[in-house]
Amino acid sequence: MKGIEPSYRAWEASVLPLNYTRKVHCAAALYLRALAPNLDPHPRPSLALYFASLPLMQTTLPGSEPEPTNAHPLIRTYSGRRGHITVGQRQALQDLSGRFCVPFAQGSFDWPTHFGRSAPRVFEIGFGMGETTAAIAAANPQSDYLGCEVYPAGVGGLLVRIGQQQLTNIRICHYDAVLVLTHMIAPDSLDAVHVYFPDPWRKKRHHKRRLIQPPLVELVRSRLKPGGYLHCATDWEDYAMQMAQVLGTAPGMRKRADEIGLEPAAGASNGFSARPSWRPLTKFEARGLRLGHQVWDLVYERSA
Repeated sequence: MKGIEPSYRAWEASVLPLNYTRKVHCAAALYLRALAPNLDPHPRPSLALYFASLPLMQTTLPGSEPEPTNAHPLIRTYSGRRGHITVGQRQALQDLSGRFCVPFAQGSFDWPTHFGRSAPRVFEIGFGMGETTAAIAAANPQSDYLGCEVYPAGVGGLLVRIGQQQLTNIRICHYDAVLVLTHMIAPDSLDAVHVYFPDPWRKKRHHKRRLIQPPLVELVRSRLKPGGYLHCATDWEDYAMQMAQVLGTAPGMRKRADEIGLEPAAGASNGFSARPSWRPLTKFEARGLRLGHQVWDLVYERSA
C-alpha cells in the first residue's frame, strides 16, 4: 500500500549505517576526534562519517610514527558496554584525573616529563578496574606504568586505588590502546607490555575482534626494546590456544624462559608459561581457580 514502505532516504539513514559502518565507526570517530577535539565524541553512525574518514584511516596522523607493516585492522576489539560508575570512582575522576590522566595526542609520549625521572617503562592494554595494575605498580616502584582503558568506571577504579595507596608511578590514558600504541609510543621504547584477560569474544563470528592478532603483535614488537617482553593472560582456553599460535609464529618474538622458582606451566611446550611472580592473583582469578578454572600465561620477548 502506498505510504506504508519507508522511503529510500529513511532506509539509507537507518539501515545502511548499521550494516556498513559498525566495524569502522568507532575508529573513524577516534581519528576525527584526534584531529578535531571539539567534534562530538559520540557522533551518530553514518555513511558520511565513514567516507569522510577513509583518507584518515589509510594514513597516520600528522607527525606520528609510521605504522608497521600489516597495521592492526580498524575493528573494535572491545565491547560497547558501559559499567556503572560509583560515587567514589566519580569523585576520584574529579579529584585525580588532572594529575594522573594524560590525553591522547599525536607525537611520542614524554615519559621523563610525566614521571619526573627515567625508569623502566611498562604499557598496559585494558586494565579493567585497576586491581592488578595498582598491585604491580606498588610492588615495583622503580618502574613507570602507562595504562589504557576505554571505560570510565575502570579509569575511576584505578584512580581510587592510586589515591588509597599513594602511588606515583602510574599514568592513565582514557583512550583506545591500539591508537595510543600506534601514535603516542615511540619505537624501541618499552620494557614490557601487559595484556591481562582481554575480551575473549567467545562467538566464532566475533573472533576477528580478538585483540591478540598478528598485526597487533607486530605493533607491540616494534614498540618494545630488544629483550622487552609481552605478557598475556587469559582464562578462556580457545583464546589461549590462539594466542599461543599467534605468538609462537610471530617474527622477531620468542618464548621467554620460565622464571626460576616458579613451577613449570602446564603445556609449556606449547608456548605457555608459569604465572610470573610479578602478576598477582586477583580476587576474581583466585575464585575461578578454586572452582577448577584454568588460567594461561604467555610471556614472549622481542628477539630482533
